[in-house]
Amino acid sequence: MTHPFRFGLQSYSSETPEEWRELAKKTESLGFSSFHLADHYIGEGPSLEAANHPVQNLAAIPAMMVAAEATDSIRIGCRVLCCDYHQPVVLAKEVATIDWFSGGRLELGLGAGWIRSEYEAMGIPMLAPGRRIDRMVETLDLVRQHYSGEQINLQGDHMQVSGFSGAPYTDGVPPIMIGGGSKRVLGIAGREADIVSINFNNSAGRIGPEGVGSGTNAGTKQKINWIKDGAGERFEDIEIEIGAYFTVVTDHVDVVVGEFAKLFGLSSEEIMNHPHCLIGPVGQIIDSIQQRREDFGISYVTFGGAALDDVAPIVEALSGT
Repeated sequence: MTHPFRFGLQSYSSETPEEWRELAKKTESLGFSSFHLADHYIGEGPSLEAANHPVQNLAAIPAMMVAAEATDSIRIGCRVLCCDYHQPVVLAKEVATIDWFSGGRLELGLGAGWIRSEYEAMGIPMLAPGRRIDRMVETLDLVRQHYSGEQINLQGDHMQVSGFSGAPYTDGVPPIMIGGGSKRVLGIAGREADIVSINFNNSAGRIGPEGVGSGTNAGTKQKINWIKDGAGERFEDIEIEIGAYFTVVTDHVDVVVGEFAKLFGLSSEEIMNHPHCLIGPVGQIIDSIQQRREDFGISYVTFGGAALDDVAPIVEALSGT
């Protein structure tokens, strides 16, 4: 089954409240399918420098709600919520409330966390990867029980919850996105998710050449196989999403590719074929997106907020095809 193309925008900072609302409205008007945040909390300082991550000045949950109130039809989400940063019962109620207020437009992204310096800065213990992943799975179970309308009873290793039903109650669990880049996370995503967000293997705990290097053409093929192993017969029903983090609409392809190659210690060919990179004129990028759907099944592409105007013609040309 070939899924039609759809596109998301991910942004997480704004100078003013009105700018945030207008960005959500503009994203919707340009035909994007979804409007996402990330889930990070620390501002400028040595911990953020260690992470090599941009500042996120908006907390995901309230900013999602504001975006939902400012729009009418676009899906609202976070790719992805770090389960360790949220009390799970509170998180389940918060996302269900956003879903309720938005008229069923929530796209729920969950992840196991990865920025070591952020955990340390916030005083949150960073458990071993396997235990963080287990907690993510239990959080998903809790969310599904919340939406069931039945009494919740979850007796897990990380949470023991019982004696109440979830409210607000809405008709059906929202589309579940699970994001990550490790074998176990992607296997679980294949088994459990409606949308699998392929990311770098961020085991280094920061953005850098190690993670970007795991996202090459060859690395992505391996990740697709991990998803298939987890999914079995349901693989054809899953949407495969990817963040096009390094998108540059330009006629100066060789120059831009060379800069990224030097930055990440990869060859120019690896950058040009890198599934998280889209570099070139609009027509060339359209061709690359179409080829990656054929090669990997990637039909859902998320761009960074800074690329909004540049990629609008791409979204217009490919959405729904």
